[in-house]
Amino acid sequence: MNRLQQGDIVLFQGDSITDCGRDRNNPNSLGNGYPLLVDSWFGMNFPEMNVTFLNRGISGNRVVDLNARWEEDCLDLKPNWVSIYIGINDCWRRYDSGDPTSTQDFKDGYRKLIERTKSALDAKLIMVEPFVLPHPEDRRAWREDLDPKIHAVRDLAAEYGALLVPLDGLFAAAAVRREASFWAPDGVHPSPAGHGLIAKAWLETMGVRLS
Repeated sequence: MNRLQQGDIVLFQGDSITDCGRDRNNPNSLGNGYPLLVDSWFGMNFPEMNVTFLNRGISGNRVVDLNARWEEDCLDLKPNWVSIYIGINDCWRRYDSGDPTSTQDFKDGYRKLIERTKSALDAKLIMVEPFVLPHPEDRRAWREDLDPKIHAVRDLAAEYGALLVPLDGLFAAAAVRREASFWAPDGVHPSPAGHGLIAKAWLETMGVRLS
């Protein structure tokens, strides 16, 4: 069942994986990643539904950054659906900058985003869990930090009745079909095929049948 309704506004929020080179000077720019693929596939198949997709992802963001700009970049836009994809930088900064985010702080910050959204909007949530692939090899060590954050996203989705896009398992399965670097050259940022995988999973989670 397609959960999107006539005239819905869908907001994509997140970090560089969502941002994907969008033009900051054009509020309708979707970048070159999975938001563009979702919009192009959905618009091609359901042009009569007049659904609007917006992208406000910003490269480098963590949960704390989303909270800092949530009023302007989410609540003021009055979306019907809020798609949140955040978490990999909350892990990554521990390893490249010595600036960790604890799982509890991550979960508390994420909960604050959800609570602010639910109190201000009659919007539904779709939560995309972060992933990492073991390429380069040092990414394997990140599981210690990222896995609890993935579980935090799953727990919050269950608690608030949000939809969940289970990306970590999907990318792990994809990396069995072909090497990890094919899907994400640095283990984090998706290739075109990786963005396609995200877009497909996102649409299927929304109940959109892919033909």
